[in-house]
Amino acid sequence: MQLCVRQHPCSFHKLKRKPIGMIESLGDNPVDRQRRTLWIVLLLNVAIALGFFASGALGDSSALIANGLDNTSDSLVYGLSLFAMTRADKWKRSAANVSGGMLLLFAIGILIDAVRRYFSGSEPLGPLMISMALVAAIVNLACVWLLALIKNPDVNVRAANTFSINDFASNGGILIAGGLVWWLGSNWPDLVVGVGVAGIAIWGGIGILRDAHEEHHKAVHDDANGRN
Repeated sequence: MQLCVRQHPCSFHKLKRKPIGMIESLGDNPVDRQRRTLWIVLLLNVAIALGFFASGALGDSSALIANGLDNTSDSLVYGLSLFAMTRADKWKRSAANVSGGMLLLFAIGILIDAVRRYFSGSEPLGPLMISMALVAAIVNLACVWLLALIKNPDVNVRAANTFSINDFASNGGILIAGGLVWWLGSNWPDLVVGVGVAGIAIWGGIGILRDAHEEHHKAVHDDANGRN
């Protein structure tokens, strides 16, 4: 006796398509995309920080070392953001508060270094400053572009975007300072940019702390409404 099994015309087609759809969805959720983006941005910042420290030491430049400290601070913050990503919103707000506080501490360190160089003297190399600033500007612009691709960014991603925009602005300052140092043969443009980088860091740190504070108040307000 021969058995005949009838299938719905679309059933096999559906079975073929379902695994493909499942494979396409793997690793494609917003959290995975955000984590992957932050890892890329973190590694790029570590590489740029090392480049700034090496070129700053070789070129005796306050501005380059300031940006190296800035990118190091950014890298630590990205690490905190990755740690807090899969945790509760309270953790994310705490990570953002740490991020803002680290930026303010970094700014104080840069100001101290600029004052030290003002009194002890320095001989920055303008061409080296220009070259390093151009490389860093390209990398930071790539970071801004990558972070802009994240939809519905949380407070830590917004903080990361603030860092990258600040870094890009600082790179422009180094370009100008490098040209002036090369032209004038003086260290004051380098010191001015170092202080300017500190000012940008203070502005960014205050902005991040304000954003985290607003997120906290929003969460408290939502909890109160939920209980009512």
